[in-house]
Amino acid sequence: MPTSLITGGAGFMGSHVADECLAQGHDVVVADDLSGGFRENVSAPATFEQLDITDASSVNALFDRYRFDYVYHLAAYAAEGLSHFIRQFNYRNNLIGSMNLLNASVNTGVRCFVFTSSIAVYGSTPPPMTEETPPAPEDPYGIAKYAVELDLAAAHRLFGLDYITFRPHNVYGERQNIADRYRNVLGIFMNQVMSGEPMTIFGDGTQTRAFSYIGDVAPLIAGSVGVEGAYNRLFNIGADTPYSVNDLAQMVAAAFGREPRVTHLPPRDEAVHAYSSHERLHEVFGVKPTTPLEEGMARMVEWARSVGPRPPSTFEAIEVRRNIPPSWAEAVKRR
Repeated sequence: MPTSLITGGAGFMGSHVADECLAQGHDVVVADDLSGGFRENVSAPATFEQLDITDASSVNALFDRYRFDYVYHLAAYAAEGLSHFIRQFNYRNNLIGSMNLLNASVNTGVRCFVFTSSIAVYGSTPPPMTEETPPAPEDPYGIAKYAVELDLAAAHRLFGLDYITFRPHNVYGERQNIADRYRNVLGIFMNQVMSGEPMTIFGDGTQTRAFSYIGDVAPLIAGSVGVEGAYNRLFNIGADTPYSVNDLAQMVAAAFGREPRVTHLPPRDEAVHAYSSHERLHEVFGVKPTTPLEEGMARMVEWARSVGPRPPSTFEAIEVRRNIPPSWAEAVKRR
């Protein structure tokens, strides 16, 4: 059986991809620094290694110890809006850490490097974005993701390292870190509702996104290394139907059987409308059934009720405080 590394495998998306790889017969090693993930998310058959991917010597030692066939790189700090204010942290974790993994993959003969990029590489391009849409990232997070995409293509040309790149968007579901106040609006809303607080919306709430259930995304990412036509290509992956943030708040409240309570905050710098086209994915992987938002949300609500509300986490290492959204600035100040 192949030996596969899942970085960020104690986190939300990574733990689901790890489970799918196990189900597909892989010998799985999960590497995670537990800064945003949880040890209990790692299934027993997987080997867990607590590791910071920004430490090149630790990454190299890991690759020497296991000799991976496949690398699934999902470790990231995926906070688009916050990335403007944590630029060094963003590039260190999302770019330099990725380069450490890529170097080790080339040096040890990894067969394929599967990378989860982001729809953030498109910036404010009018939707739906296709893979032929010229990237125009507007935040440091999207810039870092696009840089890794470019470097993977360069590594393939020079070293022959095969890769598959996915650009997921607004993935939600069980195990999402609902305590994170800076990302994953569905998790934020659910945590606020369970805590008896109003749901907070930046701006007027007319922003639209297509929300993608993890059970539709993780199996395709895990199985991609067995799809010959996927190699050395990139794919948008996620749901097709956009919803406004206002609609989402109404749906979350209804899923909990509550009346919606919403507080509108000043708008932040973000794309107003962001969702993508998936024709290329369907062409290569086939058309798969997808989970309706109401159904996926019901599953996530059931899980969220089981774990209960969590105190919102605070990112303390803010590097630039100028123009930071007031709600974030106040949260940092209170610490």
